Amino acid sequence: MIGHTLSGRYELLARVGGGGMALVYKARDLLLNRFVAVKVLRQQFTHDDEFVKRFRREAQAAASLSHPNIVSIYDVGQVEDTYYIVMEYIDGANLNEIIRERAPLQADEAVRIAAQICDALEHAHHNQIIHRDIKPHNILIGNNGRVKVTDFGIARAVTSSTITQTGSVVGSVHYFSPEHAKGVTTGEKSDLYSLGIVMYQMLTGRLPFLGESPISVALKHLQEPFEEPRKVNPYIPQSVENIILKAMRKNPQERYQSAAAMHKDLETCLQPTRMHEPIVRFTSDDEAESEKTRVIPAIRPDMRQTLEVPVPAATAGESDVRWNSEGLTERKRAWILPTVLGVLAAILIAVLIWAINALGDIVSSPDVKVPDVVGQTEQVARDLIEGAGLVVDPVVLEESSKEVNEGIVVKQTKQGGTVAKGAVIQITVSIGEQLPSMPDLTGKPFEAAKQTLIGMGVDADNVLPSEVFDESEPGTVLRSNPKPNEEFDPAETTVTLTISKGREAFDMPNLIGKTEGEAKALIEKNNLKLPEEKITRSPSYTPKGTVFKQFPAEQNEKVTEGTEVAIWISTGYPSDAREEPMSVTVTPAEEGVESSIKIVYSDARGDKIELPERKITQTTQIPVTLILAPGKDGQISIYRDGQFLQQQVFPYADIPASGNGDAEQPPADQQPADPGAGDGADPVDAQQETTE
Repeated sequence: MIGHTLSGRYELLARVGGGGMALVYKARDLLLNRFVAVKVLRQQFTHDDEFVKRFRREAQAAASLSHPNIVSIYDVGQVEDTYYIVMEYIDGANLNEIIRERAPLQADEAVRIAAQICDALEHAHHNQIIHRDIKPHNILIGNNGRVKVTDFGIARAVTSSTITQTGSVVGSVHYFSPEHAKGVTTGEKSDLYSLGIVMYQMLTGRLPFLGESPISVALKHLQEPFEEPRKVNPYIPQSVENIILKAMRKNPQERYQSAAAMHKDLETCLQPTRMHEPIVRFTSDDEAESEKTRVIPAIRPDMRQTLEVPVPAATAGESDVRWNSEGLTERKRAWILPTVLGVLAAILIAVLIWAINALGDIVSSPDVKVPDVVGQTEQVARDLIEGAGLVVDPVVLEESSKEVNEGIVVKQTKQGGTVAKGAVIQITVSIGEQLPSMPDLTGKPFEAAKQTLIGMGVDADNVLPSEVFDESEPGTVLRSNPKPNEEFDPAETTVTLTISKGREAFDMPNLIGKTEGEAKALIEKNNLKLPEEKITRSPSYTPKGTVFKQFPAEQNEKVTEGTEVAIWISTGYPSDAREEPMSVTVTPAEEGVESSIKIVYSDARGDKIELPERKITQTTQIPVTLILAPGKDGQISIYRDGQFLQQQVFPYADIPASGNGDAEQPPADQQPADPGAGDGADPVDAQQETTE
């Protein structure tokens, strides 16, 4: 089903697990653009109406649980005859994998995991939901260390017809409680028994009960004691062992009365005052020991009339005593043990009869060697297995593979072993190379997109950014290569993500000295913005109608398209400005011979403002208008043929006020040129005085 999209929303990317009733896929929720886990009901159960109805009801009940240690249920759906449940996707490993790799675990780690499982069970039991299949395979550990319990309520949906079809009770026999093994109604304490076995396995690296068949393991749950955890791993604190011993009592009444009670014990078991506490004792053990070792002396006939045995008052934890017809004391409840043993014997006989009927001639059949079918086609594998007197599991697992062609067996159970005739062998068949599709990462921050790809198996070094200027928020993904929905190999492909680095920056244009129209045209050309409220008009010592100030103001300051700017436009000279028009008389160095004349002046408009250079052959008058301001005197310097000739200063106080703050703009030939000044040349006597 990899590559299929359920209900047009959940795209199945890869298979991540499976059990007897369902297969689990990693999927992408196309609507919310997130990873989810989708559990799909196996096809052989889809036509059992009662099963499907309970499947839905239990899934909905599990969805009502909201707890940080319980996998969230998002959705339940059906597409034709495919039933599925959409759950929270946990990026991590299940507890079974951790136990296989690292067991025995340290006591503090095992207690931390068990406490979180217990917390989840406490919440579920409070909502009247019994898990019934607590085992390491159903405990997920996220990469952040958070424990998540999954598969709530699903096992309860099995019908009698389903049990008959599969020939086994649904669940894991190694984690059964005794009452589960007997087939009676299970409750909260059954979950606590299973949790005790999980703790046992975490701390010892082994299971408490093993057997050659599920029946033998179930019988051991009912009858046999288990090896105490500290005998397997002496580093287990006594307080922690006590929790396991109490959780795994065969009599439910001797276990923890609730998940809350067990959780409370787990929270304090590693405190220094508790770690070396005495081993826990149980009343039933004491009674059994008493019955086993008690010696009653023989009573002679002549003693019957005179023997007086005082009856002591019952103390806490002891049973009452009474007299019989012979004057001997015995337990009031001495009949209980034979009755219980009789009931258990009847149950065991019934279980054995059922096992014989279900397994047929397997019990008495000879052992056969399992043929090696890896590398064969599915049909050839079936023929070889069935030819050896074995049965091919009707559920054929699928696995994607780059090396093995589609339809070829890549795995099998019990490979190379010897099993009883009629045993079930499960095979896994290659479906070829099933590559995932590239997700649509457009609009995501680069780091989030990179983590998504790493989660799909792409190496971090194979995720490369490529920055371009764009209108989008800097750092967001614009496009990817491979493109969205395009198949790619996460292990081999280098993914290039094109990301925005924002709008392109450029130098702020110089608007000083431009007319209002010229400034607006330049702003529009560079795709800048000039709101009307950002135009300020005020007096200035610059020509009327020209820009004398701007923001951003720094030359070559970087701006981007769309940046708002502000300008200040001159409305004329201030009211205290004084205008002094005059004529400067200049002569050539030699009458009739051409000389080059340059006039440089300074006033309120600026320093060393040059008038256009003039060529003269005779005495000439050049008009100059000075604009003076308080604290800023005027000055005129004359240069002839590149040599400094004469300089004169015009104090502000010597110029009469004109009374006109809107002095006329000077003529075009008096517009400022590039400033310049003498460089210390020898002075030359002026031929003409500067006149007003």
